Amino acid sequence: MGKSLTHKILESHLVEGKLIPGEEIGIRIDQTLLQDATGTMAMLEFEALGLDSVRTECSVQYVDHNILQGDHKNADDHRYLQTASMRYGVHFSPPGNGICHQVHLERFGVPGKTLLGADSHTPSAAGVSMFAMGAGGLDVALAMAGRPYYFPCPKVLGVKLNGRLPDWVSAKDIILELLRRYDVKGCVGKVIEYYGPGVETLTATDRLTIGNMGTELGATSTVFPSDEQTRRFLEAQGRAEYWTELAADPDATYDEYDQIDLSKLEPLIACPSSPGNVKSVRDVAGIKVDQAIIGSCVNSSFRDLMVVAGVLEGRCIHRDVFFHINPGSRQVLENVVFQGGLMALLMAGARVHESGCLGCIGMGQAPGTNQVSLRTFPRNFPGRSGTKGDQVYLCSPETAVAAALKGVITDPRDLGEEMEYPKVGEPEKYLVDTASIVFASPSYRETQVIRGPNIRPLPLMDPLPETLEAKVLLKVGDNISTDGIMPAGSDILPLRSNIEALSEFAYCKLDDDFSTKCKEVRAAVVVGGENYGQGSSREHAALAPRHLGVRVKIAKSFARIHKANLCNFGIIPLEFKDPTDYDVVQEGRDVRLEGIRERIARGDEKIPLEVGGKTIMTRLDVSARQREYLLAGGALNFVKQGLMK
Repeated sequence: MGKSLTHKILESHLVEGKLIPGEEIGIRIDQTLLQDATGTMAMLEFEALGLDSVRTECSVQYVDHNILQGDHKNADDHRYLQTASMRYGVHFSPPGNGICHQVHLERFGVPGKTLLGADSHTPSAAGVSMFAMGAGGLDVALAMAGRPYYFPCPKVLGVKLNGRLPDWVSAKDIILELLRRYDVKGCVGKVIEYYGPGVETLTATDRLTIGNMGTELGATSTVFPSDEQTRRFLEAQGRAEYWTELAADPDATYDEYDQIDLSKLEPLIACPSSPGNVKSVRDVAGIKVDQAIIGSCVNSSFRDLMVVAGVLEGRCIHRDVFFHINPGSRQVLENVVFQGGLMALLMAGARVHESGCLGCIGMGQAPGTNQVSLRTFPRNFPGRSGTKGDQVYLCSPETAVAAALKGVITDPRDLGEEMEYPKVGEPEKYLVDTASIVFASPSYRETQVIRGPNIRPLPLMDPLPETLEAKVLLKVGDNISTDGIMPAGSDILPLRSNIEALSEFAYCKLDDDFSTKCKEVRAAVVVGGENYGQGSSREHAALAPRHLGVRVKIAKSFARIHKANLCNFGIIPLEFKDPTDYDVVQEGRDVRLEGIRERIARGDEKIPLEVGGKTIMTRLDVSARQREYLLAGGALNFVKQGLMK
């Protein structure tokens, strides 16, 4: 029986456990990735371990999320990240150099290696056949310290691609098709592995797009083979020596199967306000558009921008549309300039911005009241744009530029009546720009780490008590994202290294009085529905509530990364054994977990919960290692105790 490429990579990195779906495994991590919204806290956590340097093959710190320097906070944090990176042997990519996933693909990605990133879209590295996963910052800090990364062994969904994409249809439409089929939680606990003759028609940056948004399906990771497309990309980047051929066995078997005929795909669009709310562009054509944005951590490559430039050559955007371009990296923009694409963008009326996440993380580019925004971003969760009640659609660059030209949502195939489709391939050689990157060097090991006043020590966390009494302070529904738990945006992100100040904004979009309520109780409980904690990997969505006194979260089900983050910070993630008990646990009720410490220590899975005069049964589905974290009050406490011993 042949092996999938997923199992081949996992086997070569396996240090604990067996490759049985659902069982916890530990794998060796070759590379790590941090970005500034999560990396400041992760770097503080790494420093707390007391090591002299990182213990990975390659670790990189990017500044791409919170690049606006409106006051001292961000600038101070950027300097902290630079000096700490130099001190501990981490490569540093400064603000303006590029978005972490695009730059990592260009400069650091290596086929067959494992990558753990403190960003949920880390599976973008599927573009160069890496096994890449998003995780909380503490898990990445531990990987930087040389510890394995532990997670439930995933099933593998094999998706066979046949045919070739037609004109005006692109890689974004492939992943939107999967979102139309599976919605935002249909691939939880799975790796999506692509194979078949259609794969060879997709470039490395096409694969980045698909891997990036596999996260929106709930997938653990996405895997593509390393083939001629991979070799061509690495060679064009001046890194041909890192290429190696990788593929599943010809007779490989998968846990689940699906297939897509690329030649039959049509332009698709995710409507407000979920990446899974996918429809045909033709079904929503004609809706007035006020804003269109090309580029974020997805669809910001040379190919994406040059296709848009080709469409706009000699044309102007509609007078009612604000049109933005966010290049994936400084190098992408330089190559667009070199190939003559920038002038077409500027002459058409586009606003070309500094490379960064920008509007995707709520850092500017917010749409106006009741305005419709088409974006090539990966997410359109409610309010994520920075505007309450936003109407954000997710689509391909082709669909976005068609709307920018016509002023309404337009099937880009209709442009074929006016022009030829601008087909763009990878250059044989890219202009390569590494000037901004501060590469790790032993000569930097004596660097003094500079900490601004906004960088505060990690809050202390007490161990789990024998019996826990708490009050339910908030109850929410299905698919609550980490944006809903701990919002981003230009007002809040600068506080990411000051947990005391940051925690005041926890759940503010759901209950603007939540932090005040927490101060009035001894311990707090939050109740959720299905897929609680989807979206961003930000551990602040666990750390800030824990700082406020949240000790238990009860949900019908949890998203993978958020559940791990809860255990990392000592919050007990209980699941309703009977989903109808969700109706029993109401806001304002007192709950009691009798002997909870003993139950967790002896490995109980069934956990009785006393609430409203009755006892309901909940389920604690965590590993033995995560139980140790919960008992200690958090992973950092547990690891530090081990290091002291």
